[in-house]
Amino acid sequence: MPPELVAHRGASALRPEHTLAAYELAIAQGADGVECDVRLTRDGHLVCVHDRTIDRTSDGRGAVSAMSLEELSRHDFGAKLGDGPAPLLTLVDLLELVADSGVRLFVETKHPVRYRGEVERRLAELLARHRVDALMMSFSPAAVRRFKALAPAVPTVLLFGRYWPQRLPPFADLAGPGVHLLRRQAGRGGGAYCWTVDEPADIALCAERGVRFLATNNPAQTRGVLAANLTPDQP
Repeated sequence: MPPELVAHRGASALRPEHTLAAYELAIAQGADGVECDVRLTRDGHLVCVHDRTIDRTSDGRGAVSAMSLEELSRHDFGAKLGDGPAPLLTLVDLLELVADSGVRLFVETKHPVRYRGEVERRLAELLARHRVDALMMSFSPAAVRRFKALAPAVPTVLLFGRYWPQRLPPFADLAGPGVHLLRRQAGRGGGAYCWTVDEPADIALCAERGVRFLATNNPAQTRGVLAANLTPDQP
């Protein structure tokens, strides 16, 4: 079976990352799942922002953790790409969109952060309340361990960027290697979540290795590459 396609920060090759427009386009393009990064605001809200600050992705400046939701909501998160106004996206907003779409949601908690375990606690509470098909991810083993203790039924992905160990710790359900690690380690990849895959050769490698979830910035283009590489006897 070909990998399931996960829209990395939404269809972020075509729309500003972590905006409602990016996720709506990803769903319209037929993505099997969508991925987001979450950080905690000063007043305890989870928002979809990758960086520690909003400097790169908005018309504002400052650390997410030092700002309230109301302060963050004053800024435009689409202006830098010229796509018109795009408000801050909260995780609650995204949960509501995903609940109506039927796609999986992959939530990465960012670390190190000012509030540490509070991020995972808040995430577990929101997932329990919204009941979406979700997976939790992090590069931090401690974060994945904390979350698994809070929400044992939610699958977890331990992400790897520098080194991909042969065995996963018991609190991690799936490995999450970067595609550069997949290239280096022959024979591995079966059942993994692989990020971030946009080049045709890497897409083909993921399919060949049996990667389960493929994170991509352009779901429609990636699906086209997969379809072109299917042999007549493949489904």
